[in-house]
Amino acid sequence: MLDRLDQQPPDALLALIKLYDADPRPTKIDLGVGVYRTSDGATPVFGAIKAAEKRLVSDQPSKAYLGPEGDMGFVQALIPHVFGEAGDMGGRIDGMQTPGGTGGVRIAAGLAKKAGVAKVLMGTPSWPNHAQIFADLAMEIEGFDHRAADGTANMDALRTALKNAGKGDAVLLHGCCHNPTGVDYTPAQWDEIVDLLVEREILPIVDLAYQGLGDGMEEDAYGLRKVVANVPEALIAYSCDKNFGLYRDRVGAFYALGKTADDTVRIMSNGCSLARANWSMPPDHGAAAVGLILNDEALTKQWLDELDSMRARIGEVRSQLAAAGKAGSVDLTPLGEQKGMFAMLPLSKEQIGALRTDHGVYMAGSGRINVAGLTSGNIGDFVKALESVSG
Repeated sequence: MLDRLDQQPPDALLALIKLYDADPRPTKIDLGVGVYRTSDGATPVFGAIKAAEKRLVSDQPSKAYLGPEGDMGFVQALIPHVFGEAGDMGGRIDGMQTPGGTGGVRIAAGLAKKAGVAKVLMGTPSWPNHAQIFADLAMEIEGFDHRAADGTANMDALRTALKNAGKGDAVLLHGCCHNPTGVDYTPAQWDEIVDLLVEREILPIVDLAYQGLGDGMEEDAYGLRKVVANVPEALIAYSCDKNFGLYRDRVGAFYALGKTADDTVRIMSNGCSLARANWSMPPDHGAAAVGLILNDEALTKQWLDELDSMRARIGEVRSQLAAAGKAGSVDLTPLGEQKGMFAMLPLSKEQIGALRTDHGVYMAGSGRINVAGLTSGNIGDFVKALESVSG
């Protein structure tokens, strides 16, 4: 029976990691893996996390099961940082812990499916796992161009998609630091989007995976908070993997906004049922560390200071790339206005292959780069490599 299964292609990013590791050139540049890197190329553990983990080792009383909803202390501690004043909705917002932001997206998609949503509008390109999750649930995806030719958000395409959507359709929206393009909506555009969501009765699914890495914790939450304050229902996936540096610990959350507090109770009961069937209950360690940080004023400050430093370095790299102007046929100027770790470069597969073979520059075949993989020491080499393959 199992011999009927089709051979699946290897994960392209994992294959890229192996190629990079095997490359002996000391000047090689890794722009493929989607993790933050310091100017020295390291992906460190936050000092605030190390301090919280020390407390866990000495003080955590038990490793007993927590249940499918996970660590609710962690879930509640996140709410004011994610939702701000919009988090006080009279019981209409509740949440649960998930294995990373991916788990949050999976719960959101599963609930939308159970509620009768058949079609999901999604700006493309998007994080590849978005499409995989919806496809696995046999949900139709209707794509629209997320990015306009000038490097800004394609509002015309989004307007058309929302205006043509049917009542009860859903739309996936990146809360900030769009992966893979780095192209975000402005506050004025979020205001318009929310008006269209309300008018067309479309269910928003908001994926907020990079809060704090764009313009700041408060600024990056503008779109989500505007949505929650105005629509009757919403599903939200959240990741702590990036803004706490907890990639391998898989720390995330799912939140739901119901029409009433009773509706939210029903939504979350279904969410727990889906979680039980998918992973039974999420891993606790990373979430417990985050919970400790968010409930300790000194550790919260330390974490936010570290996050500020990350954001400043990403912004500095983007500014240096933008200052380089055109590298061959590639205009790097728009990268200065984009947000977060990722950007898309208009390169062919042949050009991307030449970057890897001739210059030791490793990036995804889609043209996505992780700008945090660049430093003041290698940006010049990267720009020259771009000029060489695209000039």
